[in-house]
Amino acid sequence: MEDVEKYRRADGKINWGKYAENQLLINDNLLLKKKTKNLDELTVFKLADELSDYTWKIVSKWDWFSKKTIGDQIVRASDSVGANIAEGYGRYFFGEYIVFLYYARGSLYEVRYWMEKARKRNLINKEEYEWIKDRTDKLPIELNKVIKIVKTEAQKWKGRTK
Repeated sequence: MEDVEKYRRADGKINWGKYAENQLLINDNLLLKKKTKNLDELTVFKLADELSDYTWKIVSKWDWFSKKTIGDQIVRASDSVGANIAEGYGRYFFGEYIVFLYYARGSLYEVRYWMEKARKRNLINKEEYEWIKDRTDKLPIELNKVIKIVKTEAQKWKGRTK
């Protein structure tokens, strides 16, 4: 296990958020050790960001009523996936990070719900539906990987002295 002294702050406490940031294990769907410096390097964040931008692109072309009813909901939910990943990533404690990853997963399932509504109401075509479905199938797997990694790291440090 890595020496934690380099994560020690001036007040003597260990910056566990920085430690977790450097321990994330995501690289092309494999759990390989990789030091990650930026949020936008994470596969899970990239997928969420793509989903959000694609959803916006589709919804922005809808008529006013469709945007106001379903569009607003699906855009908010898809934006929330990436936003919760980002907020959790910036948190200090492992537990907080995990909670925000769970929020992201919940928002992802909301995207799936609204996507189905949009499909049933002929607001998205088959190609758009398949693209969104592909991302919403991949994202839970990636989220669960990150959750597992963060939980594993939290267990390694549970009960350690500061």
